[in-house]
Amino acid sequence: MTKQQQAFSGVRILDFSQVLAGPFATQQLAQLGAEVIKIEQPVGGDMTRGLMSSASDGMAPSFLAANLGKRSLTLDLKNPESKAIVHKLVAQADVVVENFKPGTIERLGYGFEALRAIKPDLIYASISGFGQTGPRAGLPAFDGAIQAYSGMMSISGHEETGPVRSGYFSVDMSTALNAAFAISAALLRRANTGEGQRVDVSMLDTAMFMQAPQMTGYLVTGNVPELNGNASPTKQPTSNVFASSNGYVQIIAMKETQVQALLTELGMAERYADYDDPGKRLSKRQELNDLVAPLIGAQTTEHWLSALDAIGVPVSAIQDFPTIASEPQLDHREVFVELPHHSDEGRSVKVVRASHVAEPGNPTITGPSPTLGAHTDEILCELGYAEADIETMRSKGMI
Repeated sequence: MTKQQQAFSGVRILDFSQVLAGPFATQQLAQLGAEVIKIEQPVGGDMTRGLMSSASDGMAPSFLAANLGKRSLTLDLKNPESKAIVHKLVAQADVVVENFKPGTIERLGYGFEALRAIKPDLIYASISGFGQTGPRAGLPAFDGAIQAYSGMMSISGHEETGPVRSGYFSVDMSTALNAAFAISAALLRRANTGEGQRVDVSMLDTAMFMQAPQMTGYLVTGNVPELNGNASPTKQPTSNVFASSNGYVQIIAMKETQVQALLTELGMAERYADYDDPGKRLSKRQELNDLVAPLIGAQTTEHWLSALDAIGVPVSAIQDFPTIASEPQLDHREVFVELPHHSDEGRSVKVVRASHVAEPGNPTITGPSPTLGAHTDEILCELGYAEADIETMRSKGMI
């Protein structure tokens, strides 16, 4: 069968990144045809190999999720003899991705200017907490720290809980998509101009983009957003999480037709005139919530899912992971893919694939996440090194 042509078929990416933002960015491109060579330290490799896992095989779920279809090459970047290998790889690469603390990769000798001298049309993407320049550029950053620093946590939580972080790596994952987009744009620009490009992706910048409606609201009005709880950022009292008699439902009644339908369903049709525009509802926010909440609480979640869906009011149960993991819609879109286990032929692992579908050229997982250094010998042989050379490198701890 002919291999499906994809957006980045023929593109080679040299990936120095680790943890989540960088690896997820390159994984998106790998599923669209790019060949990704992941460079890892010989001892331990990517730190996520051991995160969120009690296993000691270096294949923790957090690593499996971010490195599908890549090849792993172990290489001690601090060893001066590694430069010859990196230079050979760069000469064949289209993109380099790194997420070291700014200044680190330059000190190792693999900064943008050094590698561009080898490949003038190279696209060089750097992912960091605060960006490559500026007063905070040299500071390390992780997802939770940026959620706090960016203001995200100041609008997340309830009065009784105080600020809370999101239950998932919201900054890392949005930065990954931002980086994949920026690299894609740079590749398109190179196709049009023949020029390479330095791409500087910041977690803080990404966090501000994710909050653009709220931040722009503050910049325009001067009003400081409050902790939002489960309410819509619009503060509309008909868009909130309400307790049912046996759980919780998220109701999003924003349009006037939806608000009127909701109040009618609740037996409050005559009260709609009191709340018939967003301004009225905002000024009487607590009053309206106090009317709606007990009525929702009198019936089951299942009742409201059926009743509100029938009248066109968006509603959802608050679902847990076991429930959503068995969702038929996700099966239909092949969001989850089963792959052979890395060490046990009798087992398989289920992972999340790319974030969209396309026809033709659908994102495709070409293989599992690699064990540490799984492709070291293979890649070095492709670069022209003999088996004896490779054994010498291994004896020196280079690979």
